[in-house]
Amino acid sequence: MTWDEMLPLLRQGSLETLQMTVWSTLFTAIGGILLGVLLVITDRDGLLPSRPVSAALGLVVNIGRSIPFIILMMGIIPFTRLVVGTSIGTTAAIVPLTVSAIPFYARLVETALREVEPGTIAAARAMGASRTELVRKVLLREARPGLVAGLTVTVIALIGYSAIAGAVGGGGLGDLAVRYGYQRFETTMMMAILILLVLLVAIIQLAGDLCARRLTHK
Repeated sequence: MTWDEMLPLLRQGSLETLQMTVWSTLFTAIGGILLGVLLVITDRDGLLPSRPVSAALGLVVNIGRSIPFIILMMGIIPFTRLVVGTSIGTTAAIVPLTVSAIPFYARLVETALREVEPGTIAAARAMGASRTELVRKVLLREARPGLVAGLTVTVIALIGYSAIAGAVGGGGLGDLAVRYGYQRFETTMMMAILILLVLLVAIIQLAGDLCARRLTHK
């Protein structure tokens, strides 16, 4: 296969991988932060302590994190069809990617929020801050570097998951790797895909590190 034949395929595969990663990252950030906040505030020492709610949320997160992505992707096919109308293609892959990543990121959010100094929370409470203000202006604000660092790790994991999704009908670079690298033994195509994935991960890691560092110094 010549470069002229590969370039359109690589371009399309890269766009599909980016589409899966960007949309699943957006939904994961929203869902993961909400779930992580709930894990913290419903804990025994949280702002709204509730043992049953905390235990239920912890169980959901632990189950979600323990299921391998390929099994989860197959297991929620009915839900995927319900949400997007199909279980095959790039858009369909966003659903299992998000479902898999939210529990993963929620634990990282929980860890980041727990690292906020208790004295900072106590001082805000003494000044009359409401629970909503404590969450929004103290917990989330002080934990921003950790939230960004955790999201960076999650995005990189999502890129790996997107390659798995591509191998089973999700499109993207994973689909190209299977169809051309594995089935047709196109070594050049496989190497090009590996280089693209490595570059993508390196760029995301660098951007995440820079962002977290800037937030730490603010």
